[in-house]
Amino acid sequence: MNSPLRLKGSTVLVTGASRGIGKAIAISLGSEGAEVVINYANSPSKAEEVVSQIKSSGGSAYSIQANISDESSVNDLIKTVLEKSGKIDVLVNNAGITRDGLLMRMKSEDWLSVIQLNLSGVFFCTKAVSRSMLKQKQGRIINITSVVGLIGNAGQANYAAAKSGVIGLTKSAAKEFASRGITVNAVAPGFIETDMTKNLNTDEIISNIPLGTLGKPEDIAGTVRFLAADPAAAYITGQVIQVDGGMVMS
Repeated sequence: MNSPLRLKGSTVLVTGASRGIGKAIAISLGSEGAEVVINYANSPSKAEEVVSQIKSSGGSAYSIQANISDESSVNDLIKTVLEKSGKIDVLVNNAGITRDGLLMRMKSEDWLSVIQLNLSGVFFCTKAVSRSMLKQKQGRIINITSVVGLIGNAGQANYAAAKSGVIGLTKSAAKEFASRGITVNAVAPGFIETDMTKNLNTDEIISNIPLGTLGKPEDIAGTVRFLAADPAAAYITGQVIQVDGGMVMS
């Protein structure tokens, strides 16, 4: 017997969903019956590939370009989705970049660009979607942070600061929105096989992961799917769920 589609009739917006973790999340939520909005910045063809993949599996999806680091662009994105779909039930703040470098040599523009997209972008999207979710008196917001935001990482001061900020933002938003039936949680990936990690020394990284392997985008997607779709997740808010093979144990 097939399991029921837990997000049937729901609209989900995933930022940065044209590749990597965002793509896996979008496909996973589409498999639960959601109408998935694929946000992308610079890759329309890649975004349409994700849309086609979801549709070919019987799901519903469409793509919208928006620069998540720009507040007016985010506001236009949310307005367009609400006009087209009528509501947003789940927001997944996934869009992010890296601009690595040692702190003493880091260019100010590399600091600011990472903070602007990875942290301010989460704020812009959460703020823009909050009004409609508050009216609905329901919604689930899931922020993709990183274990780097918990432990720091040499050469990633900007990324670590942004991802740590996402954790604080998640907890604050969870407290503000809880009384209106909106949950806000974060998922903290460890080292996942994506374009961001393909040039790293994986042997050294794996030696510090108890499960002995890098994660896959689908590992993150599964956790997001639980938080977004599972009725059992309705009583979870303000939490950071680490998906890292045991690399960071607090």
